[in-house]
Amino acid sequence: MDVRALEWTDGGLRLLDQTVLPARVEHLVVRDVDALVDAIRRLVVRGAPALGVAGAFGVAIVLRQADREGWDDAARDAAIARVREARPTAVNLAAGVDRVVPFVAKGAEAVAAEAQALLDEDVRGNRAIGRLGADWILARSADRPLRVLTHCNAGALATAGWGTALGVVRELHGRGRVEMVYADETRPLLQGSRLTAWELAQAGIPCTVQADGAAPSTILRGLADVAVIGADRIAANGDTANKIGSVGVALACAAAGIPLVVAAPWSTVDLSLPDGDGIPIEERPAAEVLTAGRVRTAPDGVAAFNPAFDVTPARLVTALVTETGVLEISAGTTPGSAAP
Repeated sequence: MDVRALEWTDGGLRLLDQTVLPARVEHLVVRDVDALVDAIRRLVVRGAPALGVAGAFGVAIVLRQADREGWDDAARDAAIARVREARPTAVNLAAGVDRVVPFVAKGAEAVAAEAQALLDEDVRGNRAIGRLGADWILARSADRPLRVLTHCNAGALATAGWGTALGVVRELHGRGRVEMVYADETRPLLQGSRLTAWELAQAGIPCTVQADGAAPSTILRGLADVAVIGADRIAANGDTANKIGSVGVALACAAAGIPLVVAAPWSTVDLSLPDGDGIPIEERPAAEVLTAGRVRTAPDGVAAFNPAFDVTPARLVTALVTETGVLEISAGTTPGSAAP
């Protein structure tokens, strides 16, 4: 099955609604800025690379709406800013918007064409990430099928296609080198069990879902050979923001002596930030933690702390795989010293 998180149509931006997977496969066509911002915030579309592409097409949506409704330049620019700022942590969203802004004067179709170019580049880049990541892992692994652990969803659903972390897994599987993928469920919205497991099942890749709290034990028991995760923003020193729970995986990998591989496009690297202290951490609604299926699971009056991301220190990242190559971060090669 060809999984496409988003595609541009004459009617607008067609999104695969990730909030209802795996129970249903439904699509939402976005035609105005309110609907797009809502879709981004509700995680109908999610994942740093996919958000970048959605942001780029979002500018075309703004221009179409501005033409329909007779907005002036100030209203148009305010709407573009709303798209750009819909989620704060993933640097790709802002980068996607910024990529197409120079085409605004040429109109919506010129912006959409540049956004499509970004989409196509993302798919090609993901394929390269998959090949380079698999090469790096296999050069350092025993000659047998591998047990891979991953956290959250960094597959086709989180990108324009193929995937970053799951792109590496797909490439390993294509070479006959995957025994099992341990997919962390990824609380509180279960992107691992709902989305990653669904993608892997569609691709025929063996997988097992586990509770987030099981991941360190799985690693320390010697049941995983490598962990491969995505990223939402990477600082110049290699500090990496990814879905909350990634730090626990990284610490366990360091303790067990297995590689933690971060797979992400170069656009996820934010060289303006010297380290992870400057990465904004989105905090999401308390209800995501305090309820399950709309049923409250904590006593009334109890608050919730719901950061969407954590930051893994560079010293715990074994390798960063981008479409331009592999940087061995914990060995001292950082994005800031190897900018393309």
